[in-house]
Amino acid sequence: MDGVITKGEKPPQLALVTGANRGIGFEACRQLAQRGFVVLLTARDGEKATRAAEQLRTAGEVDPLALDVANPASITHAASYVAKSYGRLNVLINNAAIHYDTWQTVENADLEGTVMEAITTNLLGPWRVCQAFLPLLRKASAARIVNVSSESGSLSGMEAGPPAYQVTKAALNAFTRTLAGELRGTGILVNVVCPGWVATDMGGAGAPRTVRQGAAGLLWAATLPPGGPSGGFFRDGKPLPW
Repeated sequence: MDGVITKGEKPPQLALVTGANRGIGFEACRQLAQRGFVVLLTARDGEKATRAAEQLRTAGEVDPLALDVANPASITHAASYVAKSYGRLNVLINNAAIHYDTWQTVENADLEGTVMEAITTNLLGPWRVCQAFLPLLRKASAARIVNVSSESGSLSGMEAGPPAYQVTKAALNAFTRTLAGELRGTGILVNVVCPGWVATDMGGAGAPRTVRQGAAGLLWAATLPPGGPSGGFFRDGKPLPW
């Protein structure tokens, strides 16, 4: 899509989803497209993004875009492309995440490898993506930011668990609260969503929830009406404890 709108025509809602070539992100793209959004399906590998977008061609308008949230230059390039091609962004879903690190503990964690990779992708990735795309979100009415987290990041019930994953998800929750507070009154709603334990490559085949169920919570937060909640932690549209 070239972003050209006929005079008097209302532009379509534009959504961007990170880490979307499979799993929950892929299903979120499907559901957004079915709701009439123009969807930018992003992945670290542009070819994987293209193949995934092709699979969704019957759902609606889904366009591929290379975006590696662990690479600042890739984020800048993607934001420049969206600015030039569309001039705005209505919905940003920060879904990309790595390392459900059940194989390590706090005591033996690989700080320079696994932990630093998790921090770069799970926390700094969404942070950098928000910085890059906020100017475009400000140009759209009723913009929404959805950060995909996990109940593993809830401090109220946190015990031993995958250390890099749950610590970075707790940090993402804190980032969401901070950004929501800064944007209060702007019309941009910022929330964090736990999709639940979903049967994906990360969640495993034995997980009790489908990707359709998990992605539905993201859609709820992405399509909140004006005056909806901001700075909240939700699953299936219901608050979770921090």
